[in-house]
Amino acid sequence: MNPIGNIFSVQTSHPQNPFLEVGKIVSTQGLKGEVRVYPDSDFPQRFVEPGKRWILRLNATQPEEIQLVKGRYLDGKGLYIVQFAGVETCEQAEALRGSKILVLASDRPELEAGEFHVADLIGLQVFDQATQERVGTVVDILSAGNDLLEVQRENSESRVLIPFVMAIVPIVDLKQNRVEITPPPGLIE
Repeated sequence: MNPIGNIFSVQTSHPQNPFLEVGKIVSTQGLKGEVRVYPDSDFPQRFVEPGKRWILRLNATQPEEIQLVKGRYLDGKGLYIVQFAGVETCEQAEALRGSKILVLASDRPELEAGEFHVADLIGLQVFDQATQERVGTVVDILSAGNDLLEVQRENSESRVLIPFVMAIVPIVDLKQNRVEITPPPGLIE
């Protein structure tokens, strides 16, 4: 767990987009229409609890509603096995390969204090806490042991990775659209 809080990757949503991408169908599973899903969400209920979801097929512009019937986590693979209503054969499942799984943006789970949705962190302005100099803008979050903020440097084409830990990122102020960092020597040079 990240000392500053968990980052939950329920992102990939444009502000006007009513959907959030939570996973991608990467392959079929067996012969009865199940699919393997690579999750882009830290909320397992998105893949195991039955209910309404949407899929956006490759090269499609509009998502289509689909019912998740059941799902389970595949230990050791980091994948979920999911069954959708009306998908009963390997061929039907294969037709879903590459599709994105979506949920309504309004269905974002509530978070505890110190936890953040990735979509809320993207675009935040990053400032050096000591100098109040603007360092850049958060453009992505990477998971590598600790979560890393990928920051596009101010007036530069370079990017820097900043560990998202309390010692280095003591302030995340979503209302002010800013993050303050206390970088160790050499981190952002």
